[in-house]
Amino acid sequence: MAEEVCTPRQVVIMKDPSSIPTAVAMAGLTLPLVAKPLVVDGTSKSHELSLAYDEASLSMLDPPLVLQEFVNHGGILFKVYIIGEAIQVVRRFSVPDVNTYDLLNNVGIYRLPRVSCAAASADHADLDPSIAELPPRPLLEKLSRELRGRLGLRLFNIDMIRELGGNDRYYIIDINYFPGYGKMPGYEHIFTDFLQSLGQHKYKRSLSGG
Repeated sequence: MAEEVCTPRQVVIMKDPSSIPTAVAMAGLTLPLVAKPLVVDGTSKSHELSLAYDEASLSMLDPPLVLQEFVNHGGILFKVYIIGEAIQVVRRFSVPDVNTYDLLNNVGIYRLPRVSCAAASADHADLDPSIAELPPRPLLEKLSRELRGRLGLRLFNIDMIRELGGNDRYYIIDINYFPGYGKMPGYEHIFTDFLQSLGQHKYKRSLSGG
Protein backbone atom coordinates (compact mmCIF):
# COMPACT_ATOMS: atom_id res chain seq x y z
CA MET A 1 0.00 0.00 0.00
CA ALA A 2 1.34 3.44 -0.94
CA GLU A 3 2.11 5.86 1.86
CA GLU A 4 -0.23 8.78 2.40
CA VAL A 5 0.86 12.19 3.71
CA CYS A 6 -1.66 14.69 5.04
CA THR A 7 -2.19 17.20 7.84
CA PRO A 8 -4.57 16.96 10.79
CA ARG A 9 -7.71 19.06 10.45
CA GLN A 10 -7.13 22.39 12.12
CA VAL A 11 -8.42 25.91 12.64
CA VAL A 12 -6.64 29.19 13.39
CA ILE A 13 -8.04 31.38 16.19
CA MET A 14 -6.76 34.97 16.18
CA LYS A 15 -8.69 36.46 19.12
CA ASP A 16 -11.81 36.25 21.31
CA PRO A 17 -11.60 32.96 23.27
CA SER A 18 -15.40 32.88 23.58
CA SER A 19 -15.62 32.27 19.82
CA ILE A 20 -13.50 29.11 19.93
CA PRO A 21 -16.26 26.53 20.57
CA THR A 22 -18.26 27.86 17.61
CA ALA A 23 -15.19 27.96 15.34
CA VAL A 24 -14.31 24.36 16.27
CA ALA A 25 -17.88 23.19 15.60
CA MET A 26 -18.00 24.97 12.23
CA ALA A 27 -14.67 23.40 11.23
CA GLY A 28 -15.99 19.97 12.20
CA LEU A 29 -13.03 19.20 14.47
CA THR A 30 -13.14 16.23 16.83
CA LEU A 31 -11.89 16.45 20.41
CA PRO A 32 -9.32 16.22 21.91
CA LEU A 33 -7.49 19.11 20.26
CA VAL A 34 -3.86 20.17 20.46
CA ALA A 35 -3.50 23.92 21.03
CA LYS A 36 -0.33 25.53 19.67
CA PRO A 37 0.76 29.18 19.87
CA LEU A 38 0.44 30.84 16.47
CA VAL A 39 3.64 32.90 16.89
CA VAL A 40 6.89 31.11 17.70
CA ASP A 41 9.46 33.67 18.86
CA GLY A 42 12.04 31.53 20.64
CA THR A 43 10.61 32.02 24.13
CA SER A 44 9.60 29.04 26.27
CA LYS A 45 5.95 30.13 26.09
CA SER A 46 5.95 29.94 22.31
CA HIS A 47 6.67 26.19 22.55
CA GLU A 48 3.94 25.42 25.07
CA LEU A 49 1.35 22.91 23.93
CA SER A 50 -1.99 22.08 25.52
CA LEU A 51 -4.52 19.32 25.02
CA ALA A 52 -8.19 20.30 25.27
CA TYR A 53 -10.50 17.40 26.10
CA ASP A 54 -13.94 19.02 26.19
CA GLU A 55 -15.87 21.80 24.48
CA ALA A 56 -16.49 23.76 27.69
CA SER A 57 -12.76 24.23 28.24
CA LEU A 58 -12.03 25.65 24.79
CA SER A 59 -12.89 29.23 25.81
CA MET A 60 -10.15 28.99 28.46
CA LEU A 61 -7.47 28.95 25.78
CA ASP A 62 -5.38 32.01 24.96
CA PRO A 63 -5.36 33.10 21.27
CA PRO A 64 -3.75 33.60 18.86
CA LEU A 65 -3.34 29.88 18.40
CA VAL A 66 -3.80 26.88 16.12
CA LEU A 67 -6.15 24.09 17.16
CA GLN A 68 -5.29 20.74 15.60
CA GLU A 69 -7.04 17.39 15.88
CA PHE A 70 -5.01 14.94 17.96
CA VAL A 71 -3.90 11.80 16.13
CA ASN A 72 -2.70 8.74 18.05
CA HIS A 73 0.83 7.97 16.87
CA GLY A 74 2.48 5.68 19.40
CA GLY A 75 4.04 8.60 21.25
CA ILE A 76 6.82 8.98 18.67
CA LEU A 77 7.49 11.96 16.40
CA PHE A 78 9.89 12.12 13.46
CA LYS A 79 11.87 15.33 13.03
CA VAL A 80 12.93 15.56 9.40
CA TYR A 81 15.77 18.06 8.93
CA ILE A 82 16.31 19.38 5.42
CA ILE A 83 19.47 21.23 4.37
CA GLY A 84 19.37 21.78 0.63
CA GLU A 85 18.96 18.27 -0.75
CA ALA A 86 20.29 16.53 2.37
CA ILE A 87 17.76 14.85 4.67
CA GLN A 88 18.33 13.69 8.23
CA VAL A 89 15.66 12.07 10.43
CA VAL A 90 15.64 11.65 14.22
CA ARG A 91 13.05 10.16 16.55
CA ARG A 92 11.65 12.11 19.47
CA PHE A 93 9.27 11.11 22.24
CA SER A 94 5.98 12.92 21.78
CA VAL A 95 2.57 13.16 23.43
CA PRO A 96 1.25 9.74 24.61
CA ASP A 97 -1.74 8.25 22.84
CA VAL A 98 -5.24 9.08 24.06
CA ASN A 99 -7.39 6.06 24.89
CA THR A 100 -11.09 5.58 25.60
CA TYR A 101 -10.55 5.96 29.35
CA ASP A 102 -8.88 9.34 28.81
CA LEU A 103 -11.75 10.54 26.63
CA LEU A 104 -14.36 9.50 29.19
CA ASN A 105 -12.60 10.77 32.31
CA ASN A 106 -10.44 13.74 31.36
CA VAL A 107 -11.88 17.25 31.19
CA GLY A 108 -10.32 20.67 30.92
CA ILE A 109 -6.99 21.83 29.53
CA TYR A 110 -3.86 19.76 30.06
CA ARG A 111 -0.54 21.57 29.70
CA LEU A 112 1.88 19.30 27.91
CA PRO A 113 5.59 19.02 28.67
CA ARG A 114 8.06 20.25 26.08
CA VAL A 115 8.03 17.60 23.38
CA SER A 116 10.30 16.85 20.42
CA CYS A 117 13.33 18.63 21.93
CA ALA A 118 16.78 17.01 21.87
CA ALA A 119 16.39 15.84 25.46
CA ALA A 120 13.40 13.76 24.32
CA SER A 121 15.47 11.69 21.89
CA ALA A 122 14.05 8.23 21.21
CA ASP A 123 16.72 7.06 18.77
CA HIS A 124 18.15 4.48 21.19
CA ALA A 125 14.96 3.57 23.04
CA ASP A 126 13.57 0.04 23.06
CA LEU A 127 10.48 0.61 20.93
CA ASP A 128 7.98 -1.52 19.05
CA PRO A 129 9.48 -1.80 15.53
CA SER A 130 6.16 -0.83 13.95
CA ILE A 131 6.31 2.46 15.86
CA ALA A 132 10.06 3.08 15.64
CA GLU A 133 10.42 2.45 11.90
CA LEU A 134 11.46 5.64 10.11
CA PRO A 135 9.40 6.98 7.21
CA PRO A 136 10.58 5.49 3.88
CA ARG A 137 13.46 7.38 2.29
CA PRO A 138 11.77 7.75 -1.14
CA LEU A 139 8.75 9.32 0.58
CA LEU A 140 10.93 11.84 2.41
CA GLU A 141 12.86 12.72 -0.74
CA LYS A 142 9.66 13.31 -2.71
CA LEU A 143 8.14 15.31 0.16
CA SER A 144 11.22 17.50 0.62
CA ARG A 145 11.39 18.25 -3.12
CA GLU A 146 7.73 19.24 -3.15
CA LEU A 147 8.05 21.47 -0.08
CA ARG A 148 11.27 23.11 -1.31
CA GLY A 149 9.48 24.08 -4.49
CA ARG A 150 6.26 25.25 -2.86
CA LEU A 151 7.81 27.08 0.08
CA GLY A 152 10.93 28.40 -1.64
CA LEU A 153 12.99 27.18 1.33
CA ARG A 154 16.16 25.13 1.55
CA LEU A 155 16.68 25.18 5.31
CA PHE A 156 13.72 23.83 7.28
CA ASN A 157 12.45 20.87 9.23
CA ILE A 158 9.22 18.90 9.28
CA ASP A 159 7.60 17.32 12.31
CA MET A 160 5.84 14.12 11.18
CA ILE A 161 3.89 11.40 12.92
CA ARG A 162 2.65 8.02 11.71
CA GLU A 163 -0.96 7.28 12.63
CA LEU A 164 -1.18 4.32 14.98
CA GLY A 165 -2.66 1.45 12.97
CA GLY A 166 -3.10 3.84 10.05
CA ASN A 167 -1.49 1.68 7.35
CA ASP A 168 1.38 4.05 6.58
CA ARG A 169 -0.63 7.24 6.89
CA TYR A 170 1.65 10.10 7.92
CA TYR A 171 0.70 13.53 9.20
CA ILE A 172 2.76 16.71 8.98
CA ILE A 173 2.04 18.53 12.22
CA ASP A 174 4.57 21.36 11.93
CA ILE A 175 7.08 23.00 9.58
CA ASN A 176 9.87 25.19 10.96
CA TYR A 177 12.00 27.59 8.94
CA PHE A 178 15.71 27.53 9.86
CA PRO A 179 15.35 25.31 12.94
CA GLY A 180 18.03 24.68 15.55
CA TYR A 181 20.34 22.41 13.57
CA GLY A 182 22.56 21.91 16.61
CA LYS A 183 20.09 19.20 17.67
CA MET A 184 20.74 17.25 14.46
CA PRO A 185 23.48 14.59 14.55
CA GLY A 186 26.39 15.40 12.24
CA TYR A 187 25.00 18.80 11.31
CA GLU A 188 28.46 20.40 11.01
CA HIS A 189 29.50 18.33 7.98
CA ILE A 190 26.10 18.47 6.30
CA PHE A 191 25.83 22.24 6.76
CA THR A 192 29.40 22.77 5.51
CA ASP A 193 28.66 20.71 2.38
CA PHE A 194 25.51 22.78 1.81
CA LEU A 195 27.40 26.09 2.03
CA GLN A 196 30.13 24.80 -0.27
CA SER A 197 27.56 23.73 -2.85
CA LEU A 198 26.00 27.20 -2.73
CA GLY A 199 29.40 28.78 -3.28
CA GLN A 200 30.18 26.49 -6.19
CA HIS A 201 26.80 27.18 -7.78
CA LYS A 202 27.31 30.93 -7.45
CA TYR A 203 30.81 30.69 -8.90
CA LYS A 204 29.62 28.69 -11.91
CA ARG A 205 26.84 31.22 -12.53
CA SER A 206 29.36 34.08 -12.44
CA LEU A 207 31.53 32.31 -15.03
CA SER A 208 28.56 31.82 -17.33
CA GLY A 209 27.41 35.41 -16.84
CA GLY A 210 24.20 34.29 -15.11
